[in-house]
Amino acid sequence: MARLSFRRSAPVAVIDIGSNSGRVVILELDPARHLRLLAGSRAPLRLVHDVDERQKLGEEAMARTIEAVRDFYAIALGAGARRVVAVATAAMRDAKNGQRLIERIRREVGVGVQIIDGRREAAYGFAGAVRGVPVSSGLLFDLGGGSMQISTFRSRRLGRATSLPLGSLRLSETFLESDPPKAREIRRLRDHVWKHLKKAGVRRLGRNETVVGTGGTVRNLAKIDRSSHVYPISTLHGYVLTLDRMHDVVRRLASTRERNRDEVAGMSAQRSDSIVGGGIAIETFMEFVRADEVMVSGQGVREGIALSLLRMAIAPTAEVKEAALSSLVRRFDGWDPDAAVRRRATAAALLDGIDPKTDEAIAEALDHGARLLDIGRSFDFFNRHGHVADVLLTTELDGFTHQEIALASAVVRLAGDRHADPRRLGPLLRRLNHTALDRAAVLLVLADEIERRCPRGKRIKVSCSVGKDIRVSVPQLSSWRSRDIEQRFEKAFGKSLVIRTG
Repeated sequence: MARLSFRRSAPVAVIDIGSNSGRVVILELDPARHLRLLAGSRAPLRLVHDVDERQKLGEEAMARTIEAVRDFYAIALGAGARRVVAVATAAMRDAKNGQRLIERIRREVGVGVQIIDGRREAAYGFAGAVRGVPVSSGLLFDLGGGSMQISTFRSRRLGRATSLPLGSLRLSETFLESDPPKAREIRRLRDHVWKHLKKAGVRRLGRNETVVGTGGTVRNLAKIDRSSHVYPISTLHGYVLTLDRMHDVVRRLASTRERNRDEVAGMSAQRSDSIVGGGIAIETFMEFVRADEVMVSGQGVREGIALSLLRMAIAPTAEVKEAALSSLVRRFDGWDPDAAVRRRATAAALLDGIDPKTDEAIAEALDHGARLLDIGRSFDFFNRHGHVADVLLTTELDGFTHQEIALASAVVRLAGDRHADPRRLGPLLRRLNHTALDRAAVLLVLADEIERRCPRGKRIKVSCSVGKDIRVSVPQLSSWRSRDIEQRFEKAFGKSLVIRTG
């Protein structure tokens, strides 16, 4: 697709006419250089059904697609999109009369559609999916209704890309004739996928590499798995689904009649006829490349196209995380950038002087908490810690693992409520050093109390000495009176706290 020139802050709409469903997303590049979702919608299309049955699209499928694109276009304009780009993928590539549908959409809706080939689809899917997740090297699969794109990547750069006719709806309709499917049908499907992967020369997963999965099928499987146990984070972006749990979900769906799959918690009603075939394809792919787990990306082709339009390269993970945090704090009028800078510096000085050997992940969580704490003021000053902790658990933060998000949330919540139980974050913090977490929470409270007692506009100087007690000197402080913090500090560190002012 040609690189397009337009004002960077203008919202961009991407319409994706897929083999199983159509989608539109409206995105903008905010001042923090974070790609923000403004609006979106989805509609079932089932185009691959017609293509596999008679190699062309029928009138009903065309009418369904035209109406979907018309609605997508209205949503794009309503969201203020300055540019609308529409693409079509596997089913339209394979349909003998795909061009006729494109001409009708242009004539009846006023939207031009470009059919992109499998390699370009894979490249866009890679850019969109990998940019927002904390991975360096590995394999990416993008499973749609008509095809599966597989890409290799190293140091967040795209390597080889392959497109295979292994889409979820295509496989389900071709191989799974019974309801529920018989064991021999499932074996034939697995053999079919395995042979395609082998013929295409798909390589095994290397050491320290990650499998990333994107597309509606893997996201729905992850949602079903998340619904089956206690899990604290509401977003699927960054969710890690193990192969064992994948087996459990697929086995459960494959043994359930199609009309009853809607009763499975987390199941999307519009995927009940395709999810089993797609799930088996993903299982087989993971077994073929010898992957124990897959990290799910909530982004893909549409975001990749938007990144191309915005001329944005795939940035290092640290840069993506910084943009995500900068974007988050800008959404809250209670956030004070100067206070955040001073609080972060104070927290870092306290940690370095009092507990320098703390785990790096804990130190990073403390820093994030010190940075974000003021956004809670936009809700309620007295319960600001709880609000920040909840925002972290419900916001899609690009570049972060779910463990990092949970840890930052735990530090902030515990800072505001010493009785908070980190175990509510379940499997994400199962191996956590609770002493280190409690200490980080106390240091966050201490840094916050010091910052808000020091005159604004000046750098806070903090020095610490550790002996029989722990002494913290802050020349800018003219007063200190907080017995509660001193008691929490002594319980966490085993030594009394002495604050020296002036």
